[in-house]
Amino acid sequence: MIIAAVIGICVVLAVLAFFVPRLSRHPERGTQRSLGTGARAGGKAPGVLGRLFSKPFRSSSRAVGRSGSAGRRTRGRMPF
Repeated sequence: MIIAAVIGICVVLAVLAFFVPRLSRHPERGTQRSLGTGARAGGKAPGVLGRLFSKPFRSSSRAVGRSGSAGRRTRGRMPF
């Protein structure tokens, strides 16, 4: 369920970044901030468990950033 939510957020951000590049930065940063909070909370677990609990949030945050930048990059390459 969470994986589907992250994929949906990435798709929405990519489309938003393609059509309205400047306005897509705020939702992207907000999403990354909330995922960062989850990663920090998961990282407080001791030892290996901390890395294990924070990894899904870190990789999701990275995916959100990549999808937003890909949408803006694609918009920049369009001939119109």
